[in-house]
Amino acid sequence: MKTLELEKASRPLSEYAEGLDSEPLVITSDRKPVAALISLKDVDKESLLLSLDLAFMEIIRRARAEVRRGQVYSLEQVKHEMLTEASAPPKRRTRRRRVSR
Repeated sequence: MKTLELEKASRPLSEYAEGLDSEPLVITSDRKPVAALISLKDVDKESLLLSLDLAFMEIIRRARAEVRRGQVYSLEQVKHEMLTEASAPPKRRTRRRRVSR
């Protein structure tokens, strides 16, 4: 990953943007990341918005933690569960009777 110390940035932002490829340019201050300049070439709006959504990132964080703990399902397990649910008879809904007073 390319980094640029903020105090050493001497060119216009447009020049840094022109030099972007698939790798982001992380801008640091005292060696700590403070911003990133990324190319949006071939990135759709939905993917960009999801990557910036804190609630979505929390879902990803929890999912990664589950994987680290070994709490995963194989593709075969998922298929079996989905096919079992799909072939089960629908649950019967009961109607409530209106009580007149």
